[in-house]
Amino acid sequence: MQLQKLTKQQKWVMGSMSSGFMLENMDVMFVSFALSSMIADLHLSGGQAGWISSITNIGMLVGGVIFGLIADRIGRIKTFNYTVLLFALGTTAMSFANQIELIYVLRFITGLGAGGEYGVAMALIAENFPKKQVGKVSSIGAVGGQLGAMLAAIAAAVILPGNHWHALFLLGLIPVVLTLFVRRHVKETPRFAKDQPEKASLALLFNTPKRFYTTLALMVMAVVQIAGYFGMMNWLPTMMQHKLGLSISGSSIWMVATIAGMSVGMLVFGSILDKFGPRVAFGGFLIGSALMVYGLTLAHTMWTLVLAGAMVGFFSNGMFGGYGAVISSLYPEEIRATANNVIINTGRAIGGFSSVIIGMLMAHHTMSFIMGGLSGMYLISFVVMLTVPGLKQYLAK
Repeated sequence: MQLQKLTKQQKWVMGSMSSGFMLENMDVMFVSFALSSMIADLHLSGGQAGWISSITNIGMLVGGVIFGLIADRIGRIKTFNYTVLLFALGTTAMSFANQIELIYVLRFITGLGAGGEYGVAMALIAENFPKKQVGKVSSIGAVGGQLGAMLAAIAAAVILPGNHWHALFLLGLIPVVLTLFVRRHVKETPRFAKDQPEKASLALLFNTPKRFYTTLALMVMAVVQIAGYFGMMNWLPTMMQHKLGLSISGSSIWMVATIAGMSVGMLVFGSILDKFGPRVAFGGFLIGSALMVYGLTLAHTMWTLVLAGAMVGFFSNGMFGGYGAVISSLYPEEIRATANNVIINTGRAIGGFSSVIIGMLMAHHTMSFIMGGLSGMYLISFVVMLTVPGLKQYLAK
């Protein structure tokens, strides 16, 4: 992957957006790593603990709508800084939370900021890079999110022993530094230079039959994308522990291989998207996801599982960065941030429940049945993708 002749503005946009995704995902993942300590320390029930992530996803959807509209009306840079400060505030305040009700409020606040950031970042990328590079740059930003997960894992390994989960969330202050660099070095999109409010509206996502169907179809694809990710990352290590008798360290090796596969897949997907268009890129990766997810049921040793995990990560989450590039292309500039936020965060809000559904299915069905269901979802997404208006003309725009 090569990005030639980048301007100073483009370098700052790419670095800032990648860092933003990294810090956002790091903050969100803190809860995943600290959850067992929080349950033990605060004597939470399974239901209470389960609502923490659900409330975060709801906050992402609400924040996506609010900050998408704000970004499309007043500008990208101001809004980006608002979202980063908000999820940094919500994360840092968790250091002082000792009641589940307060935790719910803070996770909703964190979700508001994290959900709002995505569309703003994708709009900035689309408006600062030529069309032939947007897929690559969006994918680099998505890889930043995976690096954030790795940093969260390292921080948790150092801080959490001894039940110091409150201290882990103090690292939420780090994103504040990012806003200082963005404010100083990244220039606003030209149409907002005069600081004149724009007329963005949520209704513009559905104002014609073609756009209504486009929005709905992309939401279906986003739900499948997020459902597959949450399902695999939350439950597959547990499934494999039972099937192959893996230790926790063995499951960790599988997780690292899967995240590495995701990162490589994102970079490859971005290059394919820019060269061959979304129908080829999404088509190949969706079919590959369906095959590889079901192929996990054939893994019977530690190393075949690690290889299968890397391949599943490559295909299933390699597509994530491409959604921002495609959405930015299919919607006009005046609702670009709103479209990205609403579509992806709808996927997060609905697809995030896959971990709950899989947990329920595990009590009554085999792993082959569950993996077959996930494979079927990717095939449904493939069929839906073929019907999305405008994808054939992506490279011509």
